[in-house]
Amino acid sequence: MEYHHTSEMNGVVADYFSMCNESERNGLCREEKHSEDAADSNNLCHIEKAYSTILSELGEDVAREGLLRTPLRAAKAMQFLTKGYKETTQDILNDAIFDENHEEMVIVKDIDLFSLCEHHLVPFYGKAHIAYLPNKKVVGLSKLARIVEIYSRRLQVQERLTKQIASAISEALEPAGVAVVIEAAHMCMVMRGVQKMNASTVTSVMLGRFHDDPEVRKEFLALTMKK
Repeated sequence: MEYHHTSEMNGVVADYFSMCNESERNGLCREEKHSEDAADSNNLCHIEKAYSTILSELGEDVAREGLLRTPLRAAKAMQFLTKGYKETTQDILNDAIFDENHEEMVIVKDIDLFSLCEHHLVPFYGKAHIAYLPNKKVVGLSKLARIVEIYSRRLQVQERLTKQIASAISEALEPAGVAVVIEAAHMCMVMRGVQKMNASTVTSVMLGRFHDDPEVRKEFLALTMKK
């Protein structure tokens, strides 16, 4: 890789920022201009500039063809990967909770999840297993997966993510119990650091009867871990 002198690097960054500012006039950022949320568009440009600075500080030439639109792509990707900050469980559950005379365990397992470790901003991914004991109310099954999506699309640690999912379900449905187990691989342990390829992390949160009744907890774990 060919590195630029500091003065040359500063010139490249300035030229790039100038090009980004002018893009609103020449149409390169037309997708952002057409965004329904002007604040999102403004944030996108700030994130894009930040990525350009990072690439330059790493010694890259942000004006070369392969990287010309990389800061914009990276900014869009980061907005998508953290879109859960702008979503709430109330938004998705409003019309999906139904009165139902059902009190037996409901389980949705093997829900794929992808998140970003807040310590290194690298991914962790795996599966979530969710169960609840209805208290005269049930929820559309896909909404449980949506709750996982809301909280995983944020900067996270797995322990907090597990608790947030369980708490959200408990608050929305007021069930007799909620159980959440997450199994995940963390790229901060695989790509860097100790570099343990086969390490996985399992976290759990048990609320209500899942916490208080060993037999209920045992049934959940048996059904969830059954392949």
